[in-house]
Amino acid sequence: MIAQLQASISDPQLTGTDVWFVRVQKRVYKAAMTTAPGDLVTVLDPMKSATPAVLGQATKRARPGGVTARLVPIASAEDARLDPYVRLRDRDLARTDGSFVAEGEVVVRVLASARQTGFRVRSLLVEQRRVEPLADVVAALGDDVEMFVVPQAVMDGVVGFAIHRGILALGDRGAPHTAAALLAAESGAAIAVGLVGLTNHDNVGSVFRNAAAFGARAVLLDPATCDPLYRKAIRVSVGAALVTPFARCASGEAMLDTIEAAGWEALALSGRGDETLEEAVRTPAARGRVLLLGTEGDGLPPDILARTRRVRIDMTPTLDSLNVAVASGIALYEATRRRA
Repeated sequence: MIAQLQASISDPQLTGTDVWFVRVQKRVYKAAMTTAPGDLVTVLDPMKSATPAVLGQATKRARPGGVTARLVPIASAEDARLDPYVRLRDRDLARTDGSFVAEGEVVVRVLASARQTGFRVRSLLVEQRRVEPLADVVAALGDDVEMFVVPQAVMDGVVGFAIHRGILALGDRGAPHTAAALLAAESGAAIAVGLVGLTNHDNVGSVFRNAAAFGARAVLLDPATCDPLYRKAIRVSVGAALVTPFARCASGEAMLDTIEAAGWEALALSGRGDETLEEAVRTPAARGRVLLLGTEGDGLPPDILARTRRVRIDMTPTLDSLNVAVASGIALYEATRRRA
């Protein structure tokens, strides 16, 4: 097959775009050949007519291991198959079909690693120059996953702005976790994070990145906290929002009810805390601890503070607070540095 692909590059009927596409297929096929036994590899047949439509037709070859995604060249931003990616900024906040979008090579690689994240890739939208670096990802995805390959102008027209990373993936959220189940699980670290009222996607993404870095078991969210699977939050987290499990609680009070029912201790981070975090975590908790973080302005609500152990991070008197993402990193480090 490699020889056929190489020979087809010299076909005088192929356009420059077609030659490029065959070269990509040669690389993808080589990547697929390295998969473990049991895979079913899907490759394009370059010996057919060299039109993009026919180049997008896949032929299957039995091969041990996983299967490769199908590469589908698309030349128009009006193609209905690209609808999930249309007007991306507006769609991000209004998706009701259980999907989300991941952006950039690093994040898409995390999403494609199903064993690591548990999420499923529905499709990919990739600018044509970005296909080759993703050859191994394509080879690992199922043949029911289409990779739509487009020129930069088409990609910009679809998403509604100039998108320079050139790689998008549509993911499937799957069934949501529950806070009770995450805290009750036998495996996992004895530390988790609870977010109350955080509406900034950059902060939420950064908190997830810190949670993953320090091995937090989960992140619990109240209804006001923004979606960790919002495209920007995932990007800022560098894919950590796809790795660290999270659960939405009915309210901040309901979050505390769940934490108490699980036998965990809630530590509320507050600039007016009664004791330092270092003092609070000196003694191990019976089951585990949840670090509660609120907004940078008002902090945690009074009803939450009234029911929890309030702790602070000491700092110079000239400042009264830290950025919530920074505070989460310091708190997670302090809470986990003594563990074996």
